[in-house]
Amino acid sequence: MGNSKSGALSKEILEELQLNTKFSEEELSSWYQSFLKDCPSGRITQQQFQSIYAKFFPDTDPKAYAQHVFRSFDSNLDGTLDFKEYVIALHMTTAGKTNQKLEWAFSLYDVDGNGTISKNEVLEIVMAIFKMITPEDVKLLPEDENTPEKRAEKIWKYFGKSDDDKLTEKEFIEGTLANKEILRLIQFEPQKVKEKIKNA
Repeated sequence: MGNSKSGALSKEILEELQLNTKFSEEELSSWYQSFLKDCPSGRITQQQFQSIYAKFFPDTDPKAYAQHVFRSFDSNLDGTLDFKEYVIALHMTTAGKTNQKLEWAFSLYDVDGNGTISKNEVLEIVMAIFKMITPEDVKLLPEDENTPEKRAEKIWKYFGKSDDDKLTEKEFIEGTLANKEILRLIQFEPQKVKEKIKNA
């Protein structure tokens, strides 16, 4: 059968992933072989995930951000990602539809998993993002968003919330779709990531 030790992906998981991600059978099978080579147990731990992330950001500290990304994809909260969770993560962060990406972004910012986002949670994620921005790049940021506190404040103001308010998933998605500035502010500069991956 298609368990993690057999080296073959089960038909059920393969069909489900093809349906939900639009990746081809060949791509998925090839990635599964690579995944098993790096993670013979068929699962990737948070530490392994962090070290993969660290390779892309050798000059900064992506550990906190990687922990939040890992948490947002560990759907069964067992402290590991299986191949299915890993592929869903890959799809969401690269090829997912805008709404899917924003649903994922909401789960990233919903640090305590209670279904709403507080201003402190926004600050926590923004602080993790800032640890991945080099000091030289921080100097290039606009004055009103060149610290985690300023950026979190700017995001919160765009949503029109007072300090003690909470943000629902619907408000988060609708607000971000209506304002491209929010989208820019809530994510790590994607161009920098693409450059680092290309030059890796």
